[in-house]
Amino acid sequence: MSVIQAGHEGRADGGRGGFTDGGGSPRLQQCAQPPNSSSSSSSRTKESRYQQQQLQQQRHHGGSMLKQPSHNEPADVVRRALDFKCQGTQCYKDKKYREAIGKYHRALLEIKGLCRVLGDPDTSSKSPSSLLPTISKSTTLTDEQKGAMENAELECYNSLAACLLQMELVNYERVKEYCLKVLHKEGKNFKALYRSGVAYYHLGDFQKALYYLKESHKQEPSDTNVIRYIQLTEMKIRRNAQREKKEAT
Repeated sequence: MSVIQAGHEGRADGGRGGFTDGGGSPRLQQCAQPPNSSSSSSSRTKESRYQQQQLQQQRHHGGSMLKQPSHNEPADVVRRALDFKCQGTQCYKDKKYREAIGKYHRALLEIKGLCRVLGDPDTSSKSPSSLLPTISKSTTLTDEQKGAMENAELECYNSLAACLLQMELVNYERVKEYCLKVLHKEGKNFKALYRSGVAYYHLGDFQKALYYLKESHKQEPSDTNVIRYIQLTEMKIRRNAQREKKEAT
Protein backbone atom coordinates (compact mmCIF):
# COMPACT_ATOMS: atom_id res chain seq x y z
CA MET A 1 0.00 0.00 0.00
CA SER A 2 1.38 3.37 -0.94
CA VAL A 3 1.69 6.24 1.43
CA ILE A 4 -0.88 8.19 -0.55
CA GLN A 5 -3.38 5.34 -0.36
CA ALA A 6 -2.78 4.94 3.34
CA GLY A 7 -3.30 8.63 3.82
CA HIS A 8 -6.60 8.59 1.94
CA GLU A 9 -7.79 5.56 3.87
CA GLY A 10 -6.79 7.18 7.14
CA ARG A 11 -8.80 10.27 6.30
CA ALA A 12 -11.67 8.15 5.16
CA ASP A 13 -11.59 6.09 8.32
CA GLY A 14 -11.30 9.20 10.40
CA GLY A 15 -14.25 10.73 8.55
CA ARG A 16 -16.37 7.65 8.97
CA GLY A 17 -15.40 7.45 12.62
CA GLY A 18 -16.80 10.94 13.13
CA PHE A 19 -20.19 10.14 11.58
CA THR A 20 -22.98 7.86 12.69
CA ASP A 21 -24.80 5.47 10.42
CA GLY A 22 -27.61 7.98 9.95
CA GLY A 23 -25.18 10.76 8.98
CA GLY A 24 -24.30 13.82 10.99
CA SER A 25 -22.32 14.20 14.20
CA PRO A 26 -23.95 13.78 17.62
CA ARG A 27 -23.65 17.55 18.11
CA LEU A 28 -25.45 18.30 14.87
CA GLN A 29 -28.07 15.70 15.62
CA GLN A 30 -28.72 17.33 18.98
CA CYS A 31 -29.21 20.70 17.33
CA ALA A 32 -31.50 19.18 14.76
CA GLN A 33 -33.83 17.73 17.39
CA PRO A 34 -37.14 19.62 17.85
CA PRO A 35 -37.14 22.05 20.85
CA ASN A 36 -38.82 21.08 24.09
CA SER A 37 -42.43 22.21 23.69
CA SER A 38 -43.34 22.02 27.40
CA SER A 39 -42.11 25.58 28.21
CA SER A 40 -43.93 27.23 25.29
CA SER A 41 -47.10 25.27 26.07
CA SER A 42 -46.93 26.39 29.71
CA SER A 43 -46.50 30.00 28.60
CA ARG A 44 -49.53 29.80 26.34
CA THR A 45 -51.57 28.25 29.16
CA LYS A 46 -50.66 31.07 31.56
CA GLU A 47 -51.54 33.68 28.94
CA SER A 48 -54.88 32.00 28.29
CA ARG A 49 -55.68 31.94 32.01
CA TYR A 50 -54.77 35.63 32.32
CA GLN A 51 -57.08 36.53 29.43
CA GLN A 52 -59.90 34.53 31.02
CA GLN A 53 -59.39 36.36 34.31
CA GLN A 54 -59.53 39.71 32.52
CA LEU A 55 -62.79 38.74 30.81
CA GLN A 56 -64.28 37.64 34.12
CA GLN A 57 -63.34 40.95 35.73
CA GLN A 58 -64.94 42.86 32.86
CA ARG A 59 -68.14 40.82 33.21
CA HIS A 60 -68.09 41.42 36.97
CA HIS A 61 -67.90 45.18 36.41
CA GLY A 62 -70.55 45.15 33.73
CA GLY A 63 -68.04 45.17 30.90
CA SER A 64 -67.30 48.84 31.44
CA MET A 65 -64.00 49.04 33.26
CA LEU A 66 -63.05 52.71 33.47
CA LYS A 67 -59.92 53.78 31.68
CA GLN A 68 -57.40 55.93 33.42
CA PRO A 69 -57.40 59.47 32.04
CA SER A 70 -54.65 60.22 29.56
CA HIS A 71 -53.44 63.17 27.52
CA ASN A 72 -55.45 61.87 24.57
CA GLU A 73 -58.84 61.67 26.25
CA PRO A 74 -59.64 64.80 28.31
CA ALA A 75 -63.11 64.79 26.75
CA ASP A 76 -63.79 61.37 28.28
CA VAL A 77 -62.83 62.62 31.74
CA VAL A 78 -65.06 65.67 31.34
CA ARG A 79 -67.91 63.41 30.25
CA ARG A 80 -67.47 61.08 33.23
CA ALA A 81 -67.35 63.99 35.66
CA LEU A 82 -70.55 65.44 34.23
CA ASP A 83 -72.21 62.01 34.30
CA PHE A 84 -71.40 61.55 37.99
CA LYS A 85 -72.67 65.05 38.73
CA CYS A 86 -75.95 64.36 36.95
CA GLN A 87 -76.32 61.07 38.80
CA GLY A 88 -75.78 62.93 42.07
CA THR A 89 -78.46 65.45 41.14
CA GLN A 90 -80.93 62.65 40.47
CA CYS A 91 -80.09 61.00 43.80
CA TYR A 92 -80.67 64.33 45.55
CA LYS A 93 -84.07 64.67 43.90
CA ASP A 94 -84.88 61.14 45.07
CA LYS A 95 -83.79 62.14 48.60
CA LYS A 96 -80.93 59.62 48.52
CA TYR A 97 -78.52 62.08 50.04
CA ARG A 98 -75.72 59.69 50.97
CA GLU A 99 -75.65 58.26 47.45
CA ALA A 100 -75.69 61.78 46.04
CA ILE A 101 -72.68 62.73 48.17
CA GLY A 102 -70.80 59.73 46.78
CA LYS A 103 -71.59 60.70 43.19
CA TYR A 104 -70.48 64.29 43.69
CA HIS A 105 -67.22 63.12 45.22
CA ARG A 106 -66.66 60.80 42.24
CA ALA A 107 -67.12 63.75 39.90
CA LEU A 108 -64.55 65.76 41.85
CA LEU A 109 -62.13 62.82 41.77
CA GLU A 110 -62.39 62.74 37.98
CA ILE A 111 -61.43 66.41 37.90
CA LYS A 112 -58.54 65.76 40.26
CA GLY A 113 -57.33 62.83 38.16
CA LEU A 114 -57.40 64.94 35.01
CA CYS A 115 -55.34 67.64 36.70
CA ARG A 116 -52.73 65.08 37.72
CA VAL A 117 -52.46 63.71 34.19
CA LEU A 118 -52.19 67.18 32.70
CA GLY A 119 -48.96 67.85 34.54
CA ASP A 120 -49.61 68.40 38.24
CA PRO A 121 -48.33 65.28 40.06
CA ASP A 122 -48.76 66.88 43.48
CA THR A 123 -52.54 67.28 43.36
CA SER A 124 -52.92 64.73 46.15
CA SER A 125 -51.52 67.28 48.58
CA LYS A 126 -53.77 70.08 47.39
CA SER A 127 -57.30 70.90 48.35
CA PRO A 128 -59.85 70.46 45.55
CA SER A 129 -60.38 74.21 45.40
CA SER A 130 -56.89 74.62 43.91
CA LEU A 131 -57.51 72.25 41.01
CA LEU A 132 -59.13 74.63 38.55
CA PRO A 133 -56.10 76.92 38.15
CA THR A 134 -54.16 73.82 37.08
CA ILE A 135 -56.74 73.04 34.43
CA SER A 136 -56.74 76.59 33.11
CA LYS A 137 -53.00 76.33 32.39
CA SER A 138 -53.44 73.20 30.30
CA THR A 139 -53.26 73.31 26.54
CA THR A 140 -55.02 69.97 26.06
CA LEU A 141 -58.49 71.20 27.09
CA THR A 142 -60.68 73.35 24.92
CA ASP A 143 -62.28 76.48 26.34
CA GLU A 144 -65.62 74.68 26.35
CA GLN A 145 -64.16 71.77 28.33
CA LYS A 146 -62.52 74.14 30.82
CA GLY A 147 -65.81 75.93 31.36
CA ALA A 148 -67.66 72.65 31.81
CA MET A 149 -65.15 71.45 34.42
CA GLU A 150 -65.24 74.74 36.32
CA ASN A 151 -69.04 74.75 36.42
CA ALA A 152 -69.10 71.09 37.42
CA GLU A 153 -66.74 71.72 40.33
CA LEU A 154 -68.77 74.65 41.65
CA GLU A 155 -72.05 72.79 41.30
CA CYS A 156 -70.63 69.72 43.05
CA TYR A 157 -69.48 71.73 46.07
CA ASN A 158 -72.77 73.60 46.26
CA SER A 159 -74.69 70.35 46.00
CA LEU A 160 -72.51 68.65 48.62
CA ALA A 161 -73.37 71.44 51.04
CA ALA A 162 -77.06 71.03 50.22
CA CYS A 163 -76.88 67.27 50.86
CA LEU A 164 -75.15 67.74 54.21
CA LEU A 165 -77.83 70.19 55.33
CA GLN A 166 -80.42 67.45 54.75
CA MET A 167 -78.66 64.95 57.02
CA GLU A 168 -79.97 64.16 60.49
CA LEU A 169 -76.66 65.22 62.04
CA VAL A 170 -75.34 68.14 60.03
CA ASN A 171 -71.61 68.75 59.76
CA TYR A 172 -71.78 72.54 59.61
CA GLU A 173 -68.01 72.86 59.51
CA ARG A 174 -67.94 70.87 56.28
CA VAL A 175 -70.89 72.85 54.90
CA LYS A 176 -68.97 76.06 55.53
CA GLU A 177 -65.85 74.62 53.89
CA TYR A 178 -67.67 73.63 50.70
CA CYS A 179 -69.50 76.94 50.43
CA LEU A 180 -66.33 78.98 50.87
CA LYS A 181 -64.72 77.00 48.04
CA VAL A 182 -67.54 78.13 45.79
CA LEU A 183 -67.35 81.74 46.96
CA HIS A 184 -63.61 81.76 46.35
CA LYS A 185 -64.34 81.28 42.65
CA GLU A 186 -67.77 82.93 42.45
CA GLY A 187 -68.24 85.50 45.19
CA LYS A 188 -71.85 86.38 44.34
CA ASN A 189 -73.20 82.84 44.33
CA PHE A 190 -76.51 83.08 46.19
CA LYS A 191 -76.72 79.49 47.42
CA ALA A 192 -73.16 79.50 48.72
CA LEU A 193 -73.70 82.84 50.48
CA TYR A 194 -76.92 81.70 52.14
CA ARG A 195 -75.57 78.30 53.21
CA SER A 196 -72.39 79.90 54.54
CA GLY A 197 -74.57 82.13 56.69
CA VAL A 198 -76.55 79.14 57.94
CA ALA A 199 -73.36 77.22 58.73
CA TYR A 200 -71.80 80.13 60.64
CA TYR A 201 -75.06 80.63 62.55
CA HIS A 202 -75.08 77.04 63.81
CA LEU A 203 -71.35 77.21 64.54
CA GLY A 204 -72.03 80.20 66.82
CA ASP A 205 -70.20 82.83 64.76
CA PHE A 206 -73.14 85.21 64.45
CA GLN A 207 -71.26 88.19 63.05
CA LYS A 208 -69.99 86.21 60.07
CA ALA A 209 -73.38 84.57 59.73
CA LEU A 210 -75.06 87.96 59.50
CA TYR A 211 -72.53 89.14 56.91
CA TYR A 212 -73.11 86.21 54.53
CA LEU A 213 -76.87 86.25 55.08
CA LYS A 214 -77.09 89.94 54.23
CA GLU A 215 -74.95 89.37 51.14
CA SER A 216 -77.32 86.63 50.03
CA HIS A 217 -80.28 88.91 50.79
CA LYS A 218 -78.87 91.39 48.27
CA GLN A 219 -79.07 88.65 45.63
CA GLU A 220 -82.57 87.46 46.59
CA PRO A 221 -84.38 90.14 48.67
CA SER A 222 -87.66 88.22 48.79
CA ASP A 223 -86.29 84.85 49.91
CA THR A 224 -88.16 83.99 53.12
CA ASN A 225 -85.50 81.58 54.41
CA VAL A 226 -82.84 84.27 54.20
CA ILE A 227 -85.08 86.78 55.96
CA ARG A 228 -85.88 84.31 58.74
CA TYR A 229 -82.21 83.48 59.37
CA ILE A 230 -81.29 87.18 59.39
CA GLN A 231 -83.92 87.76 62.09
CA LEU A 232 -82.68 84.79 64.12
CA THR A 233 -79.07 85.94 63.82
CA GLU A 234 -79.82 89.52 64.83
CA MET A 235 -81.76 88.22 67.83
CA LYS A 236 -78.77 86.09 68.88
CA ILE A 237 -76.45 89.08 68.56
CA ARG A 238 -78.74 91.25 70.72
CA ARG A 239 -79.00 88.58 73.40
CA ASN A 240 -75.26 88.11 73.49
CA ALA A 241 -74.78 91.86 73.80
CA GLN A 242 -77.24 92.02 76.70
CA ARG A 243 -75.53 89.10 78.43
CA GLU A 244 -72.11 90.70 78.08
CA LYS A 245 -73.49 93.98 79.43
CA LYS A 246 -74.90 92.26 82.51
CA GLU A 247 -71.66 90.41 83.13
CA ALA A 248 -69.72 93.66 82.89
CA THR A 249 -71.85 95.39 85.57
